[in-house]
Amino acid sequence: MRILVLGSTGFLGGHVAERLRALPGARVLAAGRSPAADVPVDLATDPADRLARVLAEADADTVVNCAGATGGDPVALAEVNARGPAVLCEALRRARPAARLVHLGSAAEYGPGTGRVPVPESAPTRPLNAYGATKLAGTVTVAASELDAVVLRVGNPVGPGAPRAGLPGRVTGLLRAAGPDPDAVLRLGDLSAYRDFVDVRDVARAVERAVTAAGPLPPVLNVGGGEAVPVRRLVRTLADIAGFRGRIEEQGAGSARSDQVSWQCSDITAARTALDWRPSYSLDESLAALWSAGAPSRTPEGDRPS
Repeated sequence: MRILVLGSTGFLGGHVAERLRALPGARVLAAGRSPAADVPVDLATDPADRLARVLAEADADTVVNCAGATGGDPVALAEVNARGPAVLCEALRRARPAARLVHLGSAAEYGPGTGRVPVPESAPTRPLNAYGATKLAGTVTVAASELDAVVLRVGNPVGPGAPRAGLPGRVTGLLRAAGPDPDAVLRLGDLSAYRDFVDVRDVARAVERAVTAAGPLPPVLNVGGGEAVPVRRLVRTLADIAGFRGRIEEQGAGSARSDQVSWQCSDITAARTALDWRPSYSLDESLAALWSAGAPSRTPEGDRPS
């Protein structure tokens, strides 16, 4: 089996590529903008005809798209998150129409949860920012492509190598800088929001199941922890793991997204049915692995800085 992984230098993509390389008989090709990539491509700028030629030469049975941007201006987000999947689908249609496409979406596509009920794939999508909107555009394109494709809508990934652009990675960095100083103060925004955290290694395992599943899959599957966790609990658990002796202060508002989306949780029933998948790591295990792994070396998604 030949598997092409786009965005393998990112947080998610790195773990995905590592997991897929362990499959018996698998040949994993890294694709992206990095000079070290086996297959040089840029979904933000490459035209469909060039990408089709590249895909034909790669001769992949499966393409996994982990490339994406989590930050930047709306144009940069649209180039990677919306245009990228569109040009990829068109190129696959031309060059490898029988290949399976596994695309990583985001729970941010749903927007705010309602009634504190886990959100199924059939729920309305109401993203509140450019990131969620551009990720949703990519999901719609993939789901409507008529390819053998599935979108894995990922919750809030956490675990070893989490980037500092996200809260777990940022707090980890602050705790390392604070050390054992009893007078240290961590000044953070409002931590009252609830999020659905999922270990990055569980995400990689879901991708593996999607790659190897027989027959067609549903167009969209939620991949999350299946539980709404207070962000405050995550921060305090990390502080305990780090042996932090100072104090944590919540000053003012949190991020704009936290203010708009106070509660979010994905219903993961469909992934259990279609992929025989469920989370295997607890949040405490994910945070312990994050702390012990050291400083992050990957960007959040793909090889695009956030």
